[in-house]
Amino acid sequence: MRENQPKAQRKVLVVEDDHSIALGLRINLESEGYTVFLADDGERGLELAQGEEPDLVILDIMLPKMNGLEVLQAIRRSGRTMPIILLSARTAEMDKVTGLELGAEDYVAKPFSLAELLARVRAALRRGAMAPLATMHAFGDVIVDEGARSVRKAGQPVDVTATEFDLLVCLLRAKGRVLTREAIFQEVWGPNHHGTPRTIDNFVQQLRAKLETDPQSPRHFQTVRGVGYRFSPS
Repeated sequence: MRENQPKAQRKVLVVEDDHSIALGLRINLESEGYTVFLADDGERGLELAQGEEPDLVILDIMLPKMNGLEVLQAIRRSGRTMPIILLSARTAEMDKVTGLELGAEDYVAKPFSLAELLARVRAALRRGAMAPLATMHAFGDVIVDEGARSVRKAGQPVDVTATEFDLLVCLLRAKGRVLTREAIFQEVWGPNHHGTPRTIDNFVQQLRAKLETDPQSPRHFQTVRGVGYRFSPS
């Protein structure tokens, strides 16, 4: 299984039309033992994402032929849940929100620290590689299997990304306790992640859209105004 692969076998796809950035990423990723594929336009990036089945994708937003958000959306619609880290010179909050809502794991603005980006790659792969104790959770018509990292609703499998699954488990394990956004950041993303409260809000919205009967009136993933979130099984 992919989760048990040693790092030397991990595959990273870099979709970036700036050749100097792409080459720099390739050299540094390969020096850490990853197998690296490069694409310099969106169409080729999508082709490699579907054909090579990488363990992680580093995806620029501003690309020729297909932009990064279109590639991201197409990857997620195909059922692939590998972590995707967006790169862009754009720093507007709306770009970050859109990317996260479409299923990105993380967003790094250019110019970026190479050391920080590599750390985020390692963290994203760790989240995707977690093998928790075999624990089952059930609420409504949803069944969550931690051991298999799988989710089913009304008997049908639900595609969730690695970070969505980790956030789901974080809320489930709290057993009704209110979790602050800071506590969720520490548990799911780790202490070195520089996200915003909106990051967590977007991921909770995705869980509601996938698992709530009525996402507009959520029963299970409840907002505690001014504090954070609470999971309710009833």
